[in-house]
Amino acid sequence: MSAQLNSKAEFKPAPYTDQYIEVAGLKLHVQDYGTAGKPAILCVHGGAAHAHWFDFIASGFTADYHVRAIDQRGHGDSAWDTSSTPDYSYQRYAADLNAAVEQLDLRDFILVGHSMGGVVSTVYTATYPGRVKAFILIDSTICMPPERIASMQAVGNREGRHYATQEEFLANYKVRPAGSVAAPEVIRHIAQHSGRLFEDGRWRYKVDRRIYAMRQRMDSFPYWNNIKIPALLMRGGLSARITPDVIGEVKSRAPQVQVAEVANSDHHVTLDNPAGFIQAMQEFINKNK
Repeated sequence: MSAQLNSKAEFKPAPYTDQYIEVAGLKLHVQDYGTAGKPAILCVHGGAAHAHWFDFIASGFTADYHVRAIDQRGHGDSAWDTSSTPDYSYQRYAADLNAAVEQLDLRDFILVGHSMGGVVSTVYTATYPGRVKAFILIDSTICMPPERIASMQAVGNREGRHYATQEEFLANYKVRPAGSVAAPEVIRHIAQHSGRLFEDGRWRYKVDRRIYAMRQRMDSFPYWNNIKIPALLMRGGLSARITPDVIGEVKSRAPQVQVAEVANSDHHVTLDNPAGFIQAMQEFINKNK
């Protein structure tokens, strides 16, 4: 399956309402794009990102689905784990997701996870079966190499950049990892939701940098042995994360898995080519109704 459509200019960020739920003593933020009463879609962002990564694709589904996106702990507008040894493990994120799903009373829903959120969603789907109807993983690194983990830990253990004003923050904002081909107005929209004013009067990223400092290596391939529902590996056409070897390994454990490539996109597929993403996801949904 290959999604070629690319009409970024047609897409505007979808309207939403804010919701907060308490999970394991932390307040987690949920963006609700509507439409209540429809079958549910829940979206999970990647590392150091937030729910707004789905603003440009949500409206492609709200006619037929109730679409939500959650900020994981330590990200976006959700609370940080302020304990001396914060738990930002994949298992903790998956447990948070399970608690959120139960509180929101989601059943037979479609789960969408990007990058780190795709791995969290893999752990959730394999560990807490019964509620997810179909799973879409977007351009995740399914087994992170040790040198990449070491690099992330080094980043998390040093002070991040800070800025005197919001405009200075916005002017210097870049999505990570680099390589996005998203339109400038899309990146600026993401930037506007990525920083906040801290108590010292400086603007910084909303994310708790300790999510990187505490990052542990995760080989998520074994979890696919326990995933029996329809699932899609979606890769950006310009990204090298989901290789033929990765696809072969996943399919050896979960033969029902399908694959889609979204052209004109790198790792940040929902930002780079929203129309292509929507097309690929709709084709998968229609095939697995």
